[in-house]
Amino acid sequence: MKSRVLSFAAVALVAVASAWAQPSRPQMETPPPLLDGMRSVAPALETYTRERLLGDLWKRAELSARDRSLVTLAALVARNHTVELPFYLDLALDSGVTPREISELITHLAFYAGRANAMSAVATAREVFAQRKIGPDQLPAASPQPLPLDEAAEAQRAEYVERQFGAVAPGLVKYTTDVLFRDLWLRPDLAPRDRSLVTVSALIANGQVAQVTYHLNRAMDNGLTQAQAGEVITHLAFYVGWPNTFSALPVARDVFEKRPK
Repeated sequence: MKSRVLSFAAVALVAVASAWAQPSRPQMETPPPLLDGMRSVAPALETYTRERLLGDLWKRAELSARDRSLVTLAALVARNHTVELPFYLDLALDSGVTPREISELITHLAFYAGRANAMSAVATAREVFAQRKIGPDQLPAASPQPLPLDEAAEAQRAEYVERQFGAVAPGLVKYTTDVLFRDLWLRPDLAPRDRSLVTVSALIANGQVAQVTYHLNRAMDNGLTQAQAGEVITHLAFYVGWPNTFSALPVARDVFEKRPK
């Protein structure tokens, strides 16, 4: 039974993706097959999805469709929600997210949302890439030339983490420096702003608000505006629930108030 349900969802989502892929998106005015399936079980959910999610949220000007795609993919991968992932992978590619960026997003989230969640995303993305004939030449190198490192900022971060936690988990502190901030964050196929956008989205999606202060500040240092950051939280409410986003709001407000004007 589960396999039949998943097969129906996959077919329906592919149909929705095809509708979104049209340049003028005329099909958005008519409920696609996925919405028809919703109507037979939860008609109110179908209405909210059609009118508020697809018909309103995704059209708000505060974030581009490309940014919304990155935020949505980060949330789905972080929470291991793979049923809708094929649709949103297709939508991301149609919205200007490159295969290299999707690959890097999944790799990045292995460290920020868990390896198992990333592996589930790999299995789904592999099928989408195969359908779209995306080959190895469109993927990032395993060991590319890294971006330049801000030595002063990294030294300050490393010193703080060492002081706070070096005596508790020295191995973790070392890996944080060597693997995350001197390797992963310097990979060039996902821009620093986008890498921060993905990280903040995944943290909020999983309720990890204790980590949001640092990464939201980093995101804004990397070019995310306050208006865009607020819209990221708004967008995430529809995908990860109001409680997770409202838990992040006090943290975001504190970051906004303390940043230089």
